[in-house]
Amino acid sequence: MKNFKYIIFAIIIFTLFIFGCASSMKSHKVQFADINEKLISRDYAGAIAQIESSKGKFYKEKEKALYYLDIGMLYHFNKEFTKSNEMLSKAENAIDELYTKSISRAAFSLLINDNVLEYSGEDYEDIYLNVFKAMNYLELDLFDDAFVEIRRIDNKLSLLEQKHTKMADQFNLSKDNKKEFKAGKNKFHNSALGRYLSMLLYRAEGKMDDARIDKNKLTDAWILQSQIYNFKQPNLDNYLKKNDKVKVDFLCFTGRAPDKKANTLYIHTEKNLIVIGTTKENPRGKQNLETLDLIAWQGVKKGYHFKFQLPFMKARKSNIGKIKIIVDGKVVKELEMIEDIEKVAFETYKIKEPIIYLKTITRTVVKGLFAAKRKQEMEKKIENPLLGFAARLATDVAVDATENADLRISRFFPAKALVGEVELTPGIHNIKIEYYSRKGTILFSDDFGSCELNKKGLNLFESYYLN
Repeated sequence: MKNFKYIIFAIIIFTLFIFGCASSMKSHKVQFADINEKLISRDYAGAIAQIESSKGKFYKEKEKALYYLDIGMLYHFNKEFTKSNEMLSKAENAIDELYTKSISRAAFSLLINDNVLEYSGEDYEDIYLNVFKAMNYLELDLFDDAFVEIRRIDNKLSLLEQKHTKMADQFNLSKDNKKEFKAGKNKFHNSALGRYLSMLLYRAEGKMDDARIDKNKLTDAWILQSQIYNFKQPNLDNYLKKNDKVKVDFLCFTGRAPDKKANTLYIHTEKNLIVIGTTKENPRGKQNLETLDLIAWQGVKKGYHFKFQLPFMKARKSNIGKIKIIVDGKVVKELEMIEDIEKVAFETYKIKEPIIYLKTITRTVVKGLFAAKRKQEMEKKIENPLLGFAARLATDVAVDATENADLRISRFFPAKALVGEVELTPGIHNIKIEYYSRKGTILFSDDFGSCELNKKGLNLFESYYLN
C-alpha cells in the first residue's frame, strides 16, 4: 500500500509537470500572437519591448542566437540600424560558435533531443541576416561594410553542403549509430537578392564592369536554380544604361518566413527491420497506418511500437497581391519579385533534413528499447497489476514527453523580396509605395514624403509590410 501511494504520487507530480510544460508552450504562442498584432499596426517599438521583457522567460541561454535574430530584425524594422547590426552580429557569432561546438560533440549527442541543445539557427537565417546587416550599413552610408556583408552571403552558400556533411560524418562515429548519416544536396548556390544589391553598389561607385558581372550572375540564378527561381525574372534591361535621369530603386519585403510544425510518426519493428508509418483516415473515418519508409536495422526484434515527432517547415499566409510605386501622385511601376526567401528556407532545410530524420529515429528506437526493457523488469518485480500498470504508464509518458519536435525558429524574417527601378528627373519628388491585397484592396501606404534626388550615390528606398 505504501509503494502504491508513492507511485500514484509520482504519476500525479509527473503529469502536472507535463501539463506545466504544455501550458508554458501555449503561453509562448500567446506571446507571439500579441506580437503579431503589433506587427500589423507597425508598432515595432512595442514588439521590441515585449521581446526584451520575455528574454529570460521564453529565450533561455540556449536560445541566445534566436533572441538576437528576433530582436535584431525588429530593430531593423524600427529603423534603429546600429542597434540592429549589433544584435544581428551577435546572432551570427553565436551561430558560428554553436556550430563548432555541435561538431565537436556530435558523436556524443546522437541520443539527445534537439530541444535540449542550443539553437544554432536555420541556414536561411544565417544567410539573410547578412542581407539585413548590409541594408543597415547602407542606411548608415557605410558602403564598404555593406559590401563585406554581401560577400559573406556567397561564402556561406559555398560552404553550406560541406557544413552538414561534416555533421553527418561526426554522427557516423557514434557507438549508437546503426545507419550511415548523409546530408542532402545543396541546390542554392547563388542568391539573386545578394547579386542585385552588389550590382547596385558597384553601379553607384561607377564600377560598371563589376556591376555587369553581378547582373549576369543574377540571371544565372534563374537558369541554374529553376527549382527555387520558378517565377519570372525582373526586367533589368535598363539598370546599367546611362542617361541624364536619376535611377531610383525600391526594395520591398513582404510576409514572414516559414514557421515550424510537428508531424507525428510511428515505428513498428520486425526482425532486423523498422517500419516508419503515419496514420491516415480511410473513407469510413477509421485511422489506418500508412507505410512511409522501411529501414534495415540489425539486432532489433519484432513487435515493438514507438511514436516520435519530426519538425517540418510550413509557409505562413500573406494577402499581398501587388505593390505599386507612386511618384508625384501617379502610379509609375509595379514591383517584381527577385527572391522567394520562403522557398530558400524550404530548400536549405532539405540539406539537413535527412540528418534530423535519422537522428530522431535512432534516438526513438534506442530509448524505446531501453524503456521496454525497463518495463519488463518492473513487471517481474511488481506483482500488483495496478502498480505494474502505473509504473508502465509513467515510463511511457516519460519517453513520449522527451520526444517532442524542436520547433524553434526565428519569427521576423520576411517571406518575399520585390524590386523595381524608375528613372526620374533630378530634383524633389513625392515618393510613396502602396501594398494591395489579392482582391485589389489597398492594405498599406508607405509614404516617404518629399525626397530630393540626384544622380550621385545610391537612391535606394526600402519598405516592408510583414503581413
